[in-house]
Amino acid sequence: MQERYGLNQKNHLRTIGIALVTVIFAVAIGFVTFSMSQKSIQFKLLTWSIVSSDRADLRFELRRIGSDAVDCVVRAQDSQRVDVGYSVIPIPSGKDYVQMDYSLRTLARAYAVEVLTCVTSGEPTRVPGPQFPAGIAPPPQPWTEDSDQ
Repeated sequence: MQERYGLNQKNHLRTIGIALVTVIFAVAIGFVTFSMSQKSIQFKLLTWSIVSSDRADLRFELRRIGSDAVDCVVRAQDSQRVDVGYSVIPIPSGKDYVQMDYSLRTLARAYAVEVLTCVTSGEPTRVPGPQFPAGIAPPPQPWTEDSDQ
């Protein structure tokens, strides 16, 4: 069969070499794809607490390019998943890593608090707006002691 079809058993080294080059190429493509998919802005909710029926405090971290001003969207919801607090927080340019503390005013006692997104200022947030019941306006932000009623 070797004489008729030209099959040579000595090609194992070439096959291994081609397989190795293919694997290296696939890993390189995967690395480039992963690198390009990483966001230039990363955020993470660190802590939150319900202080009162009209206030929720939160702390989150933000990693970004320091020269970028950023807008972060936060919300609080009640146990029925209805928004009771919503705010867009403008964060001016500055350090690459920032920990933000924010007091969110709520209409009722919050059950959950979350950071929906952070984007470069001026870009669309690509998250839904406030989901308050019909006829109810979001409370003014942020919560302050002077505004406690």
